[in-house]
Amino acid sequence: MEKVSRTKNVDLLKREDYGAIVNIKGWVRTRRGSKKVSFVAMNDGSTINNVQVVVENEQFDEELLRKITTGACLSVNGKLVESAGSGQRVELQATDIEVLGVCDDSYPLQKKGHSMEFLREIAHLRPRTNAFGAVFRMRHHMAIAIHKFFSDRGFYYFHSPIITSSDSEGAGQMFTVTSLDLDNLPLDEKGKVQYEKDFFGKETHLTVSGQLEGELAATALGAIYTFGPTFRAENSNTPRHLAEFWMIEPEVAFNDNEDNMDLAEEFIKYCVQWALDNCKEDLDFLNQRIDKGLIERLEGVLSGPFKRLTYTEGIKILEEAIANGQK
Repeated sequence: MEKVSRTKNVDLLKREDYGAIVNIKGWVRTRRGSKKVSFVAMNDGSTINNVQVVVENEQFDEELLRKITTGACLSVNGKLVESAGSGQRVELQATDIEVLGVCDDSYPLQKKGHSMEFLREIAHLRPRTNAFGAVFRMRHHMAIAIHKFFSDRGFYYFHSPIITSSDSEGAGQMFTVTSLDLDNLPLDEKGKVQYEKDFFGKETHLTVSGQLEGELAATALGAIYTFGPTFRAENSNTPRHLAEFWMIEPEVAFNDNEDNMDLAEEFIKYCVQWALDNCKEDLDFLNQRIDKGLIERLEGVLSGPFKRLTYTEGIKILEEAIANGQK
């Protein structure tokens, strides 16, 4: 196969230099067609959009064609042409195909809808789906937005420890970290674990918050933010409780409540605008297939100032909502 520099889908779909010989690499999403021609949709993860590869079957070996199945990994050289079909502006007329990885009929991600429950059972493959691909690309862009927002405003990114003995003012139930033999734990006369024999000489946990270290850093650096994994051992199986998640905690010396509220509102609006500006295709997919009204809600966040109220007012609103049967 002739060596041609690879072009990612996200870049190829923007090109207009028709007639150029290009190379793409990726995984087959679908294959359809007739005895004479095959239309292969390939995706490489750089965008939610596929590149259509047109394959003139008579130009290729039958054994190779049999290997072009859903899930197979291909490297394709071809001529970039203007697409005659709807749904894409350009397509690739294949001149050379190399199968980098075959995929048999047991591959579970066939061309049909899959429930989240089913995808949870094949977690090693679900990043290849449109839904999870969109989420992972958006997580990347939102991480960039978070760092840019704080960096542009003079904050320092502070790494708080993952393993700690602090419970951060009782922020949540903690996972214990130990190197002790769980089948032969050292116990004292009262039956309690002797953590002084553990790796750190004391009971330690996965962090529930970087607040303590962040506050100390703010008294030295002025303004910091933590952004990293957080762990809560709360056995609450709801969409609002996660055993592991990433949390943002800014700490600023000399801020008052108004300053903090200004910062929080500016930050949320900045991130929402960043998503709308940089994740349009993925947001469009999620809005159409997963959560109708998503984009409208995001735009609503930007439409005006946030309502500000006292703690007492907030409690009263919650009590009234509960009394009215609202969740």
